[in-house]
Amino acid sequence: MTQLLDQIAAIVGPKGLLTGEDAAMRAADWLGLTTCQAKAVVRPASTAELSAVMKLCHAAGQGVVAAGGLTGLVHGADCTADDIQISLERMRAVEAVDPVGRTMTVQAGIPVQAAQEAAEELGLRFAVDWGGRGTATIGGGISTNAGGNSVVRYGMMRDNVLGIEAVLADGTVVSALNTLIKNNAAYDLKHLFIGTEGTLGIVTRAVLRLHSAPQSTNTAMLALNSFGAVQDLFVTLGKRLGSGLTAFEVMWANFYEPLAVNSGRHNAPLPAGHSHYALLEMSGNDPDGDGALFERVLGDVLEAGIAADAVIAASQAQAEAMWKVRDDIEGLYHYCMPSATFDVSLPITAMERYAAELEAKARAEFGETTKIVVFGHIGDGNLHIMLGAQPFTDETRHRIEELVYAPLGALGGSISAEHGIGLEKRDWLHLCRSPEEIALMRTLKTAMDPKGILNPGKVLA
Repeated sequence: MTQLLDQIAAIVGPKGLLTGEDAAMRAADWLGLTTCQAKAVVRPASTAELSAVMKLCHAAGQGVVAAGGLTGLVHGADCTADDIQISLERMRAVEAVDPVGRTMTVQAGIPVQAAQEAAEELGLRFAVDWGGRGTATIGGGISTNAGGNSVVRYGMMRDNVLGIEAVLADGTVVSALNTLIKNNAAYDLKHLFIGTEGTLGIVTRAVLRLHSAPQSTNTAMLALNSFGAVQDLFVTLGKRLGSGLTAFEVMWANFYEPLAVNSGRHNAPLPAGHSHYALLEMSGNDPDGDGALFERVLGDVLEAGIAADAVIAASQAQAEAMWKVRDDIEGLYHYCMPSATFDVSLPITAMERYAAELEAKARAEFGETTKIVVFGHIGDGNLHIMLGAQPFTDETRHRIEELVYAPLGALGGSISAEHGIGLEKRDWLHLCRSPEEIALMRTLKTAMDPKGILNPGKVLA
């Protein structure tokens, strides 16, 4: 191993290789609760350097785990003492922006927020967005096909990536930096690397699809007294606002009240006492008319009895305060841990019964002190769930996973809406993927990584 690391050091230089205490002191998760277990951390400064490193690792049969901003929640970037971690933190450049074709070429280590800000400087928007934007990287978002807060209008990461460059297990560089929206020339190879969690190759550069930045943004929070009202609200907004609806986030009372009202971390936009709280965002290109339309639609919603209460942000600061409630995952962890965290998708019409039955079963089995929190991107069928019970043992976690995952198959749902599979969900994949699908996944893995060195053990058991 010393010989391999010496060879890697000769490629990436003294800044590009961390070993010993320098590697062990690095965080292994976004909360800083664990530290890196890899024998070494390699930080290439270019695709060429990573290619050369992968050739050495492939020849040696050395396991390699690519890590982005470590904001993932399924242990998809966990390392063992036998692994080498690859970090693209030295590859953060914006290489090109085409304001006419609305594309941006970036290196994969760039944080999502930095890419967003580079687009904003030119009056454009990179629309994929989630709470960890300041830490999460473009490469990590591509590897998990991240979604986030604006999927209801702009889609997932897959919908916002036009081209990629990736390094395969044997060091081969596949450069498919397509900048065209329409390019139907045979296989679209970028999809081999989007959502496959670094198991088929490591993305080093990407062409991102941009959109014109909106000229106005209006934000509001509504209180509702039933999930039926949530559905009615979503249908009404779809009809009245159309594509102007850029976010439709819903928090059950078991999320909103402990976090927004009781924690002391926020000034609650609305009082407690309602079953659901919806965070809405409308974006448009008519600064004079959009606000009036937004107010008129919400007024009609209140008059029709769909919503029980509402507050419209009167400033950017007020809008940000509303979003801080929804994005306060750190506060949520402090409230709910120890617990198991879930990211599932299912038809919107099935959500009310699913959530209610899950809570009833959990309380019946683990007692009334069980903590359950439900929230999510309801507009695109995505629920986030945290469920904790004491004592929180491995057996408790497994049983909670059974309660959450088992009903999804019959509902046409998925065990992962946007977080990926990693290690945490690997053994449950069969609940939402057929044997034929999983067999084809194994075929692709074997063909592209015959020695199994890329993110070993993740996704497929």
